[in-house]
Amino acid sequence: MSDHRIHNFSAGPGVLPETVLREAQEALWNLNGSGIGILECSHRSALFEAVIESARNRLRRLLKLSDDQEVLFLHGGARTQFFMLPQNLLRGGRATYLDTGTWAAGAIDEAERFGTIDVPFSSRETGYDHVPAPGSLPAAPDGTLYLHYTSNNTVAGTEFHHVPDVGVPLVCDMSSNILSRPVEGSRYHFIYAGAQKNMGPAGVTLAILKREWLERFDTDLPAMLRYGLHVKKQSMYNTPPTFPIFVVERVTAWLEANGGIEAMEARNIAQANRIYAAIDASDLFRGKTQVESRSRMNITFTTGDAALDLSFAKSASQHGLSGLKGHSSVGGLRASVYNAQTDEAVDALVAFLKEFEANHG
Repeated sequence: MSDHRIHNFSAGPGVLPETVLREAQEALWNLNGSGIGILECSHRSALFEAVIESARNRLRRLLKLSDDQEVLFLHGGARTQFFMLPQNLLRGGRATYLDTGTWAAGAIDEAERFGTIDVPFSSRETGYDHVPAPGSLPAAPDGTLYLHYTSNNTVAGTEFHHVPDVGVPLVCDMSSNILSRPVEGSRYHFIYAGAQKNMGPAGVTLAILKREWLERFDTDLPAMLRYGLHVKKQSMYNTPPTFPIFVVERVTAWLEANGGIEAMEARNIAQANRIYAAIDASDLFRGKTQVESRSRMNITFTTGDAALDLSFAKSASQHGLSGLKGHSSVGGLRASVYNAQTDEAVDALVAFLKEFEANHG
């Protein structure tokens, strides 16, 4: 079996640190010298309890959480949180949502089932090419329970480089840029994120909530949809996704051992800037988003010709550059440079952009 690995630019499941993959490989067979693999390990055992508690504690440190916030590991992906939070909290009330992309729009659609949703900003008409500028949003209407926003938009390739504020509690879907930049997690009443973009493999969803909201949540819901029950059972009301949680714990350990969030942010900025510089210097390629809203995680671009974009993605794959085709809903091209992306992969992509233009420009 070959150990050869190509460069992975997939938007998700995304690239993971190679050292973590090796640790996961070993843990499948023997977890921490126990003689039992992580896939066989009881979630009720002291062995796994140590894993999940370590994951919680590392996330608390990295995200700068406060003592009044609970950390949950849930099933169902971020899409389940689109309806689970408003189902628990809104109960006919009012919330503000920002429409900045495919997943933000999906969250709005689900929330409208449970209350009145105000949308003071949408970039849908311009192809979701930007997010609102700092200070541009109006104050939320009286009685608004929370502001929901998606911090990074994987399909469009835009990202908030500030925290929007309309004077109400903050809720954020951080699925695709969590752990990539410093965050004052204690500012948020609710954070959620699917792991498979920047934190681990598919199969586990992180949810962080302030305890004060537990009293507001609807208790007349199916058991699996009650945050209070998941808090009481410490994410073990049913069998949690043990292997993905293990990988999240290892990814967060890798982050802490490699300079933490600040070091990752500096690396992410440098990598993204190199790719954007190559696109901006090109006569063939162009970025798809407004410069001030560009994502550091998901770089979207195009030649302006759908057939040529497809040719680029196919040719790139043949050269060991995987996952560069844009989302099926919008086409174009996309390079995802999550925390674990390597400088070698970025070098290879920049070189290929120049080579492709020389041959097709």
